[in-house]
Amino acid sequence: MKMKWRTLIFCGVAALVGGCAQIGYFVQAAQGQFSLLSEARPIDDWLSTPGIGDTLKVKLTRVKEIRSFAATDLGLPDNDTFTTYADLKRPFVMWNVVATPELSLKPLEWCFPVAGCVNYRGYYSKEDAQAYAAELRAEKYDVEVSGVPAYSTLGWFKDPVLSTFIRYPDGEVARMVFHELAHQVVYVPGDSRFNESFAVSVEEAGVERWLEKYGNDKMRKDYAAYEARKQDFLAMLLKYRKTLKANYDRDVSDGEKRKEKAAIFQALKDEYQVLKASWGGYAGYDRWFAEPLSNAHLSAIATYHDFVPGFRALMTQTKSMPKFYAAVRALSTLDEEERHRQLASLGNSPSLTAGNMHAAVDH
Repeated sequence: MKMKWRTLIFCGVAALVGGCAQIGYFVQAAQGQFSLLSEARPIDDWLSTPGIGDTLKVKLTRVKEIRSFAATDLGLPDNDTFTTYADLKRPFVMWNVVATPELSLKPLEWCFPVAGCVNYRGYYSKEDAQAYAAELRAEKYDVEVSGVPAYSTLGWFKDPVLSTFIRYPDGEVARMVFHELAHQVVYVPGDSRFNESFAVSVEEAGVERWLEKYGNDKMRKDYAAYEARKQDFLAMLLKYRKTLKANYDRDVSDGEKRKEKAAIFQALKDEYQVLKASWGGYAGYDRWFAEPLSNAHLSAIATYHDFVPGFRALMTQTKSMPKFYAAVRALSTLDEEERHRQLASLGNSPSLTAGNMHAAVDH
């Protein structure tokens, strides 16, 4: 009954801010969120439960360590986030739909209470996400549906640790915890590039410090290999994103642009096979190619990485996490154009890699 009333209240607000057409979407969002919370139990309860398995116990114990480190060493919020665990019995907590016009890399935006305007629309059901994607494709948009292992409610709810990422390698679990907690430090409604790039910069610095303090040689080696593959993959995507943009900016017919677009995507698929072979056959990015390639696949790359160099430089300048957060909060008060201009300018200064950033920042 309590969930029913919460859902009704949520839907009433949704009707006021989004109109009747949005009610169905907000209903699934409210039901999905409260269903997730209802599955969560304190991590200590799980650890004292007989029969949950040694592997899960080790992972949950490690999460407690990561969570404590986030607060004490990184200055991230010390609250109830990631102090509970939920076994969702599905591969992802939700599925995001991203869409762009056929001959553009500019993603569509959807606007919501609290979060502001974002360039994705999330569903707790894969089938619902795919149904909405089909509607957009019928309108001639390029669309990608991608699974999401974790997300942040910005401190509005007690976000649990999830079965969708708990079995990742320890460095990747730490990365996700630091990333999602960073969204509680600074979040600008409607500015996804700022928010996600900031969280990525925090996760990178955080994992490096955490591995230095708690990692062993194998953990560091595994994470270094993961990070190297990620950087290789990102570099490839950014290259083809630039090529696509140049194609769409050409003064030629739409037919010519479509023909070149198809050739570019084929080249991307071919190069991925070469890259995959260089990794010894590592298939972790295969699911990125599960659907036909589209502009939507490449449009979100900028969201997570455009301003990371700027945030890295700012972290180096400020020399401590509290001062870094204060500087980022100051940036968040500027208008979007000026905020982006300053980050771009910072990013154009002598760049710092994730590997040497930690040495430039005091504990």
